[in-house]
Amino acid sequence: MCTWDKIVNQLAQKTMKTKKREVELVVISDIHLGTYGCHAKELLQYLKSIKPKKVVLNGDIIDIWQFSKRYWPSSHMQVIKHLTGLIAKDVKVYYVTGNHDEMLRRFVGFKMGSLKIVNKVVLKLDGRRAWLFHGDVFDVTMQHAKWLTKLGAMGYDLLILINRAVNFISQKLGKGKISLSKKIKNSVKSAVKYANAFEQTAADIGISNGYDYVVCGHIHQPEIREMKNDKGSILYLNSGDWIENLTALEYNNGAWSIYKYHEDEFAKAVDLNEPQHVSLNNSQLFENLIQEFNMLKG
Repeated sequence: MCTWDKIVNQLAQKTMKTKKREVELVVISDIHLGTYGCHAKELLQYLKSIKPKKVVLNGDIIDIWQFSKRYWPSSHMQVIKHLTGLIAKDVKVYYVTGNHDEMLRRFVGFKMGSLKIVNKVVLKLDGRRAWLFHGDVFDVTMQHAKWLTKLGAMGYDLLILINRAVNFISQKLGKGKISLSKKIKNSVKSAVKYANAFEQTAADIGISNGYDYVVCGHIHQPEIREMKNDKGSILYLNSGDWIENLTALEYNNGAWSIYKYHEDEFAKAVDLNEPQHVSLNNSQLFENLIQEFNMLKG
């Protein structure tokens, strides 16, 4: 790193320590903690760069489906610790259950401090109503062939690993990164059709219930778009994911925006002082999570 870059980085570090960016509402989904594709370090940098008043974790935060892999780097635990830290500071946090963390649906209604586990949530934002839910309820495969969906999740995780190897070689050759999964999804007509149908279904139900905003995750496609039908219109929003897009939704001063980590130089400059990655088995992971929650209650 050249001298000028070091100076810029040091200034950014000082700025991040003294003043975090204030955000009224942050919506994050599809983090998939516990999988190889999860960009926990980048997410943690983002979380440490902001001061949110309210957070909605809109499903697939912890990928319970993948725990059998016994893969839990320290950066993944650091994300959990940061979120529990927000709760300890009385920041309102809604954990909306998704399909990959559906086991938590048995705890819907559970409250601890400022944390609440829900299947959906309706928030009032400057006189308008936002309906937030994960979106897997629209997934026919999830409802009728869950084994096929889980198999697809395993294949997706394998594709992410292959993608990393391809990008490593690509960068060595002086070429940019590519996303194999994005290319596949964008080239498969049925995948594009499914995403379009998902968005329209969410919008139609939101309109029929008189909401101003419908906010989803699940399909890993960040979006803000006004959608209409013969009964009216609604603003459809999707928070994207932290596997490929590294995006979130932010609401400030009456307006929504898509946060993009790749465009945020301040977040990238956050020094995590991250310890070495370690792998934990299920019992160790559970014990660590219990310790974090006990500290929170204390």
